[in-house]
Amino acid sequence: MLENTPASHDFRLEPLDNNRLANLCGEVDQHLRQIEKRLNVEIANYGNHFKITGLECAVSTATGVIKNIFAATNEEQITPKKIHLIMQDSNLELLTTTTKAASNQEISIKTKRGLIKGRGENQQHYLQKIQNHDINFGIGPAGTGKTYLAVACAVEALQTEKVRRIILVRPAVEAGEKLGFLPGDMAQKIDPYLRPLYDALYEMLGFERVDKMIEKKIIEVAPLAFMRGRTLNDSFIILDEAQNTTTEQVKMFLTRVGFGSTAVITGDITQIDLPSDKMSGLKQVLKILNNVEGISFTHFSVRDVVRHPLVQRIVAAYEAYEQKQ
Repeated sequence: MLENTPASHDFRLEPLDNNRLANLCGEVDQHLRQIEKRLNVEIANYGNHFKITGLECAVSTATGVIKNIFAATNEEQITPKKIHLIMQDSNLELLTTTTKAASNQEISIKTKRGLIKGRGENQQHYLQKIQNHDINFGIGPAGTGKTYLAVACAVEALQTEKVRRIILVRPAVEAGEKLGFLPGDMAQKIDPYLRPLYDALYEMLGFERVDKMIEKKIIEVAPLAFMRGRTLNDSFIILDEAQNTTTEQVKMFLTRVGFGSTAVITGDITQIDLPSDKMSGLKQVLKILNNVEGISFTHFSVRDVVRHPLVQRIVAAYEAYEQKQ
């Protein structure tokens, strides 16, 4: 039986065929990065010589996956979808074991301003789930680090080339205000709603670098309505303030997620600003997707608040008041 101990494995793929190897690895090694992300391993290769490092069970699974994909390169063009299907057909017990083993490891995220770690058990679990699931929900009160940690994961994924772009999304609904009454064009109207996301990016990457990435469309910041009709591949997508989405909007957003992408949806169901006749899509999704494999949920509480101590007391006071009503 395979154990959850660190291991590495070297092997060669025969015959040596550069066209088949390019088909296997994908453009800018995107196929290898997809396998790394799913199985929590590191893959290095030089020509047809491969070395896989990680937990023993994950290394074994990744080796089998790569050999299966290489066998298929002789007959078809490999796509992220094909890799996904081959991994699905692999030993799912080993995939589950790998995920559980990874959950016992403390995660640190490297950014320009230094290491970012989860404060407390709940934040650590949140980071672990984001690394091991394609769609993740972070739900809880203000100040629990839901958005900040999600942006940190997005920055790290971009810097390590696990994704090609970051897409930050918010519904343009706040406290009953109407966009049409705000001055400026559409970009200027929605800018205030997206400011918390900008602030986190500026802190982690610096002003100049963020602005250049936005110019090059490496970082895209947009209102939720602009997501309709798109398929988002090789992206790290964050939907913030999801409590202000309608049921139709959250379904639309979730079905935009493509291959090689990670989505994080954050929100606080105690601060819904939708009209009273509209149900929050975030509240509904908790009932619909709670037991869907591959989707993670992290529920934060007042104990996870990391802002000023008074914020924690304010949240606790409101919770106590609402329970009495």
